[in-house]
Amino acid sequence: MTLKKIFPGLAFIFLTLFTIPAQAAPAPFVSGSYQQILSSNANQPFMLVVWSINCSSCLKDMELLSSIHKNRPELRMIMLAADEPSATEQIQQILEKNQLAEIENWAYADDNTQKLQFEIDPKWYGELPRTYFFDRAHQRTGVSGVLSREDYDAMFAKILK
Repeated sequence: MTLKKIFPGLAFIFLTLFTIPAQAAPAPFVSGSYQQILSSNANQPFMLVVWSINCSSCLKDMELLSSIHKNRPELRMIMLAADEPSATEQIQQILEKNQLAEIENWAYADDNTQKLQFEIDPKWYGELPRTYFFDRAHQRTGVSGVLSREDYDAMFAKILK
């Protein structure tokens, strides 16, 4: 085989490998980020899922969240990893594995996690998983613990009406 015949194939493979879009790392969640999320989602319902790489219930929930994301594209889902800033690589791997890396993702980027959780909800004590459902007026309902598909569907009915 001549170089003329091999080169186009090699060029195609090279370009394909290097043009695959890399998944963006989660945005750094710092003081003021919660208000930024609210502002950027003004007048639209959404769900904020707070999770952690160290929360076994959160990790079990990922498959269901991925399924919901695929089956309910009209619902805006935002993920927030409540982990140390050094866990970014693990967070990204879990999101990619569960096909959730392409949605809006945030991760704690401040060591003062209590301050961040207070900004989200002064009545929240940090238990995970924690899911917030916001209607169009941003009236929110916070739920701690694992939710079933039926629980999610009931909450979606409330916020999407």
